[in-house]
Amino acid sequence: MTLWSSEIKELKKLYESLEGQLPELAKELERLIKADDENMILLYSRRCLEVIITDLCECELRRDRGTEPLKGIVDKLNKEKKTPPHIIASMHGLIELSTYGAHPKDFEPEQVKPVLINLDIIIKWYLKYKEAGSEIKAISFKENIHELKPAKNVKKSNIIPKKSIIGIVTGLILLIVIVVAILILTGIAGSGRQTKELEKSIAVLPFRNDSPDSTNQYFIDGTMEAILDNLCKISDLTVVSRTSVEQFRKTTKPVREIAKRLNVNYILEGSGQKSENEIRITVQLIDANKDKHIWSYPYEGEATDIFKLESRIAESIAAKLKVLISSEEKQLIEKPPSISLTAYDFYQRGREEYWNFWSDNTNREALKKAELFYRRALNYDSSFAQAISGLAWVYYYNQSNSDYFSENFMDSVLILANIAGSYNNQLSEVYTLRGAYHHQKGESKLAIEEYHKAIRFNPNDWMAYSALGDLYVFDDLVKAIDNYYKAAFINRGEQLPDLLRKIGTVCSLAGFQEKAWQYFNEALNLDNDSLRYYYYMMGPDLLIGNLEKTIEYGTKILTVDSTYFVKKITFLLLQTYAFLGNYEESLKYLYKYLGSTQDIEQSDLGSMWLIGIVFYKNGYKEKADFYFNETIKRCNKIMALGRAYAEESGVYYDLAAVYAFRGEKDKAYENLKIFNKKQKMSIGDILSMKRDPLFDGIRDEPEYQQIVRDGEAKYRIEHERVKKWLEEQGMLTIN
Repeated sequence: MTLWSSEIKELKKLYESLEGQLPELAKELERLIKADDENMILLYSRRCLEVIITDLCECELRRDRGTEPLKGIVDKLNKEKKTPPHIIASMHGLIELSTYGAHPKDFEPEQVKPVLINLDIIIKWYLKYKEAGSEIKAISFKENIHELKPAKNVKKSNIIPKKSIIGIVTGLILLIVIVVAILILTGIAGSGRQTKELEKSIAVLPFRNDSPDSTNQYFIDGTMEAILDNLCKISDLTVVSRTSVEQFRKTTKPVREIAKRLNVNYILEGSGQKSENEIRITVQLIDANKDKHIWSYPYEGEATDIFKLESRIAESIAAKLKVLISSEEKQLIEKPPSISLTAYDFYQRGREEYWNFWSDNTNREALKKAELFYRRALNYDSSFAQAISGLAWVYYYNQSNSDYFSENFMDSVLILANIAGSYNNQLSEVYTLRGAYHHQKGESKLAIEEYHKAIRFNPNDWMAYSALGDLYVFDDLVKAIDNYYKAAFINRGEQLPDLLRKIGTVCSLAGFQEKAWQYFNEALNLDNDSLRYYYYMMGPDLLIGNLEKTIEYGTKILTVDSTYFVKKITFLLLQTYAFLGNYEESLKYLYKYLGSTQDIEQSDLGSMWLIGIVFYKNGYKEKADFYFNETIKRCNKIMALGRAYAEESGVYYDLAAVYAFRGEKDKAYENLKIFNKKQKMSIGDILSMKRDPLFDGIRDEPEYQQIVRDGEAKYRIEHERVKKWLEEQGMLTIN
């Protein structure tokens, strides 16, 4: 933000001057001011211009804008001399540069500044235009724009007189005081990010299949998901994910209760039938708070109209909820996914099998079927971008747990994503796939860029937000929590408890252990999974040095037969006993750990050095040397391949630990210095440097102590950043 902070300050002043006027412009301007990266700034700059242009179209051209592009209307305003030439120039400049916010192209961050400067010029003129009334016209164009005065005998716009504003503001302040008092008394205030605007939030429940043939379920589900996906493309609307609503497929719970669980105000219910080429779809929109039906849409016709039907329903819902749809979003919604209905049918079948796998990752047969259907779809439409991206996801899950050390790891995923993007560069899945590819390859900056592009075309992509949280854990704990929270706000399904646990883990790394426990308890209340609860509770206690409590939680878990947790828990226990210096007890858990991994290749990279020290302390020096050598071998290979573990600096810590233990101090400090280049440190980094037994030989040396102090200073800075952010969001209060 340093490049354009002064421009943002100017726009903030304009926003503050609106004082409740021009609510649509104020909303987009507020989003712009709060945006934290250049892509979002460009997007909301363009959306501010969208609001202004739409109004000018109605006031000056005397017609509804419809779907006409921004540039076309600006050209008409210029041709008919409805807007000053210098404002036209600023509009064209903003449109040209801000296109990056919607369509990827070569771009330099410095180009954000002229966008904001142009926007500032446009808004200042627009405010004077609204003050003077919509009859300002060309006679004023010769005047200095800063000296324009309201024209006499001109009909005023909807600007409220200042005296009236004072009265209204006074009344509003009184009302706010009363409302806040009520919220505090009812226990709602202080709920933090739950204050997010929910007015335009919706859940699309699974559609009921009314067909006599149950095999048509895939078509009904596909129609439901297509409508949901179209709604997801609207940034002004919060849409919970399909994974959130699946839990209510066969529910008899009242709508109000479902909406409360999903944290939305509106529910869309639907049903459908399909018989050969004939379809019947019925949807109804419900105001959940009032439990009132506010709109319904019955349709009977041919399946050939399915694409138009899916887009029409989404746009009608947006209209009923008074949601602002940009021209780009409208184009995305109305764009047919395929030129072939047969291809689309096979794609829907593949998508249904993919969801069967996604809900149960052990169901590899469903993944094979998904691949088969996607390939059949491509036989009928080789340019079907969604089928290509679907195939890429199949490849992703087939390769994610294998070939990690291969130079061609995940390359087929990127190739397919690029092919899909060549046919449809506005498909969010393309960018999510690219983000996942770069994420796996250890290219975090590229991954972050791609995930943000995915969110641009699908502002309700919870998976992209969650992935961003995973990336920021190693770089920016504030952004990690924020993105996890956004994912949790959209996904209210089976993944919600795990998302809450992720938020808790980051709070723990930032030094807010009580806050972490709060999230772990909330997750436990949702899924009643005591094993996961105890596992995640081990982390905060380990980080603050409460090692006895860590052991207590771990042994509780192992008293229950749980193959899923054996590997994770035994590793934490062997680490905890090693930190306590009880290597004999640590060895017992080491054998359990090695037994659960089945072979050396399945051992986590970060565990090699720890295995080595436990073997060494128990007299098995040859085994220790094997694991120390394996650590060095794998770390060097990871660095050569540029995988994520290298970018996150983990390999440098591991190498430093092994070299320090072996007495090779020069190599140890060489790697420690690289590790110390991390901009931010967590409490976990500090604990490891202070307790890791491999550093015992250099722990008291001034150079090592200075590295520890540097790390502690970085941790304290990050702790304060997170604290300030949590306080600003109202999330720091511990219930």
